[in-house]
Amino acid sequence: MDVGLNEWFNKGLTPEQYMETLDKHKEAFNHIYESFSVENDETFLQQLNEKNVRAVVLAEPWCGHCMLNIPVLLRLSEKANMPIKFLLRDENLELMDQYLTNGKSRTIPIMIFINENGDEIAKWGPIADKTKQYVDELRKDLPPKESEEYDEKFKELIAITGKEFKENADLWNGAYISMKETLSKI
Repeated sequence: MDVGLNEWFNKGLTPEQYMETLDKHKEAFNHIYESFSVENDETFLQQLNEKNVRAVVLAEPWCGHCMLNIPVLLRLSEKANMPIKFLLRDENLELMDQYLTNGKSRTIPIMIFINENGDEIAKWGPIADKTKQYVDELRKDLPPKESEEYDEKFKELIAITGKEFKENADLWNGAYISMKETLSKI
C-alpha cells in the first residue's frame, strides 16, 4: 500500500516531541536553536505562509547534520507559521528509501515540503552546499577505510565537525539560504 505524504505527516512527531528524543547532540542543537534567527524577509515568509506549506522531516537525534539543520528549519517554520512533523529515519525506512541521497544513501535530514493536498512541492537535504564544502575539505585528509587508523581519524573528524556545526554561524546561515532557495521555487 502506498502511504501518502499527508499520512506520513499525520503520524510524525511534533517539534517538541522530536526535541525530547535528543541526547548526544541536545546541547549543541539547543545552542543553535537559541542563537539562530531568521532574517527579516517578510515577502518570502508571507509567501510560504500563504501557500500553506508543511514539512515532513526524516531525522535522527544522533545525526550531526540534523543537529545543524533542524534548528534552522524550526526557526524558519516559526517565522512562516509552517507546520513540521518529524519521522525517525530508522523507524520509517519505507519513506526514507524514496528519498535516498544519490539513489543509494540514507543520509539525513531530508525535508519534504508538501501542500495542503499532501503533494510534494519541494525537497531539501541532507546538507547545504556550504556545509558539504566544509566537510569535503576535512574528509580529503582521511586515510582509506581499510587503513588501521581510519576509525580514529574518522572520530576526530566527527569531533571537529560537531564543534564547528555548533559554533559556526556561517554554516547555519548557509543552511538557511539553501532552504530559502529551495522554497523560493515553489
